[in-house]
Amino acid sequence: MTTDEQRATPPHDPTAFVVRGVAGLPEIKSGDDLGTLIAGAAPDLRDGDIIVVTSKIVSKAEGRIVRGVDRDEAIDAETARVVSEWTTPRGHTRIVQTHHGFVLAAAGVDASNVETGTVALLPEDPDGSARRLRAALRDRLGVRVGVVITDTAGRPWRDGLVDFAVGAAGVVARDDLRGRTDGYGNELGVTVVAVADELASASELVRTKLSGVPVAVVRGLGHLVIAEDGPGAAVLVRPADEDRFQLGTPEAMRAAVLERRNVTDFSGEPVDRATIRRAVEAALTAPAPHGGVPWRFALVETAATRQRLCDAMLAAWVDDLRADGLSEPEIAERTAPGQALRRAPYLIIPCLVTEGARHHAAGRRDTAEHRSFDLAVGAGIENLLIALAAEGLGSHWSHAPLFCADAVARELELPDDWLPVAAVAVGHAASTPPDHRHRDPNDYVLIR
Repeated sequence: MTTDEQRATPPHDPTAFVVRGVAGLPEIKSGDDLGTLIAGAAPDLRDGDIIVVTSKIVSKAEGRIVRGVDRDEAIDAETARVVSEWTTPRGHTRIVQTHHGFVLAAAGVDASNVETGTVALLPEDPDGSARRLRAALRDRLGVRVGVVITDTAGRPWRDGLVDFAVGAAGVVARDDLRGRTDGYGNELGVTVVAVADELASASELVRTKLSGVPVAVVRGLGHLVIAEDGPGAAVLVRPADEDRFQLGTPEAMRAAVLERRNVTDFSGEPVDRATIRRAVEAALTAPAPHGGVPWRFALVETAATRQRLCDAMLAAWVDDLRADGLSEPEIAERTAPGQALRRAPYLIIPCLVTEGARHHAAGRRDTAEHRSFDLAVGAGIENLLIALAAEGLGSHWSHAPLFCADAVARELELPDDWLPVAAVAVGHAASTPPDHRHRDPNDYVLIR
């Protein structure tokens, strides 16, 4: 069994444990030996005790207090990825992922419990700090203890702050219960307990922000103390690609827009129909003239129908191109992009209906009225494409049905008032699609 998966199974059933604060520590300064100072303040440490230390004093001892620096600059330096940011009357807030992998407000840069004009950064390697502190206590007192280093953070779904482990050594950081059974005989399938975070939170009750007590001792949980240093709190960091909350709402919306790329090569993985329905629901929120609903969507879900549709579209398109006098090589070049529709496991055919349009006697106004409905359908299609990208699906937009609307309507047996205006191929990309070509917005705007 690997260290990070060691079971928290005690030789006896623990019914109680004790948490006490360690008083008498001096103000910590850069270069101080924390091991010596804690050993002096808690000389009665025993084998099996767990020492929980706020990261603030570790940062102070390791010289991670910076003076005369702009706080935003410090946050920038500690940030690996912005999760979300917003501005309120109280100021600007950023939730970011640090270089350690932690997701924290302001990258853990903190101006509390430090001198005015300075800010504290998190320890550069909190697990390494925990290992060194554990070794120092073993050398000073001859005891085998566990060490947890903590910081404070908020959590999704919950109000209020709580301490969690940023570093650990010599303790079971997590307890993987998957595969074990509960008292009713049910097998646990997803339960992985963040033990180090539980220790951090429990100790915070005697290490409050205003108590001036930065260290606590947890006694009675010796079964959580292991011989090796272990992998530390790093095992509790969830990879960003597995985090369903890796972006704030505005950032997720922008990311979905940027992720919407033109996919022409699809894998054979099927598309979830419920996902398509959610994307269509998003399309229906687009603006439209007179509060109308000028969009309809034909969903082509079977491979046989998809192939018949593509055959009918191709035949109609080829006939038109031949009538225009194009050569066979030119026709092949024009129709080649349509092959992406054949390769996709799912097709959506957006259609226009003009029910609700106000017909006017004047031709100019009548034309403008119908153009407004065309624009609305375009807005609906863009909503659809962005929603598909947000769901992790690739798409390919084609205007081919505009050139063979009769064939599409006939093959899909569309209602008479449904005019097919596009085809959207949907699926999982078989390879990474090309990035968007960079365009400078200044080249596309006119300011008056």
